[in-house]
Amino acid sequence: MGLLRILKPGLTYFLIVFGAGFALAFIRLPLLVPRFGVRTAELMEMPVMLAVIAWASWRLAKRHADLGRGSRLLAGLFAFALLAAAELLLAWILGPGSPAEYIASRDPVSGSVYLASLVIFAVAPAVWNPRAIQER
Repeated sequence: MGLLRILKPGLTYFLIVFGAGFALAFIRLPLLVPRFGVRTAELMEMPVMLAVIAWASWRLAKRHADLGRGSRLLAGLFAFALLAAAELLLAWILGPGSPAEYIASRDPVSGSVYLASLVIFAVAPAVWNPRAIQER
């Protein structure tokens, strides 16, 4: 029962952020990449994704105020594992190469920013103070 209290919010957090990224790909790939290139298109998408991460992690902390900081961090790490697995699986299914080739093919600039956003994604649920959120 205790583990489910962490996995369920983590799964919801993953689904919100993954769903937003998936939806934004339908804008980025056909509209932004041809006009601006991969790097710029990915960098243009990043503020939107960071806003989604901030909102979804705030929502997790607010809805699960009974979870301590450590439990919220575990939920974020679980969501991160799901996100990494989903991305690598999609790259393997849709791409011509292996997941390792997909990672190596990432743009060094936008890929580094993306990696930093993944770290933020993993730890963001633990950053919020649910007691302060509840008072609003």
